[in-house]
Amino acid sequence: MKKKQLNRRQLWRIQKMQDVYAQRAAKKQAKIEESLNNAALGEERKGIVISNFGQQLDIEALDGENQGEIYRCFQRSNIESLVTGDYVIWQEGDPVGVIIAVLPRENFLERPSSLGELRPVAANIDQIIIVIAPLPEPHANLIDRYLVAAEHYQLSPVLLMNKSDLLDDNNRREMEELLSIYRDIDYPVLCVSSKTGAGMEELKTLLDDKTSVFVGQSGVGKSAMINRLLPAANTQVGALSEARDKGRHTTTSARLYHFTEGGDLIDSPGIREFHLEHLDKETLLNGFLEFRPFLGHCKFRDCQHDKEPGCRLKQAIEDHQINPLRMNSFRHILQTLDS
Repeated sequence: MKKKQLNRRQLWRIQKMQDVYAQRAAKKQAKIEESLNNAALGEERKGIVISNFGQQLDIEALDGENQGEIYRCFQRSNIESLVTGDYVIWQEGDPVGVIIAVLPRENFLERPSSLGELRPVAANIDQIIIVIAPLPEPHANLIDRYLVAAEHYQLSPVLLMNKSDLLDDNNRREMEELLSIYRDIDYPVLCVSSKTGAGMEELKTLLDDKTSVFVGQSGVGKSAMINRLLPAANTQVGALSEARDKGRHTTTSARLYHFTEGGDLIDSPGIREFHLEHLDKETLLNGFLEFRPFLGHCKFRDCQHDKEPGCRLKQAIEDHQINPLRMNSFRHILQTLDS
């Protein structure tokens, strides 16, 4: 289903509201800059963004005598938007410090907002853990979107099913069929239960010595898994909405946690949609790994992989080399790009 197009007056009202918010933010930032310029600041130090609260961020000191301690900081207005995982140069202040520079990112994960603006989610990460559960009901199209993003940003993906204790005769077969789609493409798949502890040791091994980011729908149990992995974290755990079996948002901003044995974990807020409108068709096609051997071998160079004769992808479906559900997912995402 295509998105409803906004009329000219609606777009004008949205832009007007954004201008008002931007003016307010600029005035507030000017006051902050003035106070920072007049403040006595300490020496320049290296740190990492632990969490972002908009105008203020939590920075962990990575050097100096107070290494490992967390400081609340503002960022200079001439610095790009920062996200959890960014390495920065900062100065301690009283009562808050100031971030004066951001170091180059090795990589990042970003997604468009509801207004189409690209917003980073996390930076300097090694792998993306796509978390699903029997409840709320998982959607293959959302999983596929995350996998396309992982390929685009060159991140190693892992599909993690939490709440394995909720599997029963009513949903076990459906979940196994869903997971088998991704096992057949050689994506790593792991099943755990934050409630019983099943599979958690294997998950911990997977996270060791890497910087990982948890992504997925609200209510799949990301915070509960963090509490099981890191009891001291004490993150808020939300219940499912009984009315619609959809999760409630308990994580409002991405936060980075350290493992004592090595490795970091970033917990991101749960979402129900992950837009890819900033990508083009070729990027989308290459984001489906099993499509790659057949690309460029269709009868027609401009094949749309739909109703054209001689389409190599369609033949691969008939030969059971591509799962038809994955092709349906590709076409659904492609429609959102076209719209």
